[in-house]
Amino acid sequence: MNPSKLEKLRARYTDRQAFDGDDPVLNEAARQVQSADGKRSLPFSGIPTLLGLPAAESSAGLDIALVGVPMDLGVSNRPGARFGPRAIREIERIGPFHPTFRGVPKSAARAADVGDVPFRSRYSLEQSLEDIEHYYLALKSQGIRPLSVGGDHSITYPILKALGKDAPVGLVHIDAHCDTMGAYDGSKFHHGGPFRLAVLDGVLDPERTIQIGIRGSSNMFWEFSHASGMTVIYMEDFMRMGLDAVAARAREVVGDGPVYISVDVDGFDPAYAPGTGTPEAGGLEAREGLALLRSLGGLDIIGADVVEVAPQYDPTTNTSQLAAQLLFEEFALMTLGRAIKK
Repeated sequence: MNPSKLEKLRARYTDRQAFDGDDPVLNEAARQVQSADGKRSLPFSGIPTLLGLPAAESSAGLDIALVGVPMDLGVSNRPGARFGPRAIREIERIGPFHPTFRGVPKSAARAADVGDVPFRSRYSLEQSLEDIEHYYLALKSQGIRPLSVGGDHSITYPILKALGKDAPVGLVHIDAHCDTMGAYDGSKFHHGGPFRLAVLDGVLDPERTIQIGIRGSSNMFWEFSHASGMTVIYMEDFMRMGLDAVAARAREVVGDGPVYISVDVDGFDPAYAPGTGTPEAGGLEAREGLALLRSLGGLDIIGADVVEVAPQYDPTTNTSQLAAQLLFEEFALMTLGRAIKK
């Protein structure tokens, strides 16, 4: 190394602390994540919450409520997604700085973990869906945008019923499955059909819906997606088009109107997300999914979720780690990302 350069580096950095720098954006971010005594909270202590946000007994005064929805009565294969919210709360060191949007999402909105949806019964799927809808209608009435953790994918149907009650919303949906199946084993309520039900209820606009990552042995069930006008990006399409083209298509489909983002972790290859009920080989890589979400800055996102984390099939915690990061990306889109020009 050039001796002169070394001396300049020593003069500039020898006595600086971890939060000292010259970049004003990074300096402000460092200030925002420090406590009053100039420290950061310990990632391994305290009560775990979603994204390490404050715990709140009430949603009053919030812009964004992070909600656990521990219900998996709609699964068709392996159960266990009811433990997803608890598993994701245990994941630490996600954020707080977002490198793409260059800011601290929790400083851009009043947000807190408000706990879990209260359910009347642990046995009744129909009652549970009603409980979810009523809970989210209350959030909507307060002007609060929800960021949710499932639970199986059937939870998204009552969420959309609440958020789309006044006018149908658009959807960016990452998944291995379209989830537009009809009645199955005598029930129209299951995790393979929430978006069909939402369209038929008039709360989801199929022509402003894009489904990304679709693959696997269930493709014979997804006629409704095409018949209703949804845009379906199968994994072979994703590989052929490339990430930038898929992102551009997503922005084109959903347009400027209100949009919901729903991410099923089985949209990712089981190498990255084994802890889920219906894994399908050949899915998205983690970095592809994160990059796709980061490309959606500027959309009018009224809510988002991450679903289908079943931690008992996740011995390395890979799935929970990925899910927590996906949740953080959605949080960043709902805060810092709103200011990004399309």
